[in-house]
Amino acid sequence: MKIPEKVTQYSVYRNGSEFLGTADIELPSFESLTETIKGAGIAGEIDSPTIGHFGASSVTINWRTIDPAAISLLEPKQHALDFRVASQALESATGQYSIVPTKISVRGMPKTLALGSLEANATTGTSNELEVSYIKIVADGKTILELDKYNSIFIVNGVDYLAAERAALGK
Repeated sequence: MKIPEKVTQYSVYRNGSEFLGTADIELPSFESLTETIKGAGIAGEIDSPTIGHFGASSVTINWRTIDPAAISLLEPKQHALDFRVASQALESATGQYSIVPTKISVRGMPKTLALGSLEANATTGTSNELEVSYIKIVADGKTILELDKYNSIFIVNGVDYLAAERAALGK
């Protein structure tokens, strides 16, 4: 059994090939949109999640300095970013380590640019926040998650949970 241990290294790219450097990344959270259901036959209330529909989420990129890449991510357009990750895993049967490649692709619009602060011998704390409309995670060559809010696609482990919804709408 492959036991994931840690991220050993990663890099940030824009548009698939433009190397932006390394930065600390805060990945988005997924919070389902819900509606409170109550009434006959239900003993109380249930917050019922709407399958494949999620609240607003963002990705934050924390830079070490006021990097030109941080400034360019303020351009008022959708940015396509790839976070290419090397993760270390242990094969429990053999005791051997391996590297598992993972690529996290996001598309988003700029929300904030915080320039940070200036202090001698310190990082600035510069950061970008982008509103995420698309995310896809490919681990070891397999798509494990894809959410495309504009095209009503929500895939987890190969199952598209919004396919029936799109079909019902004639999409």
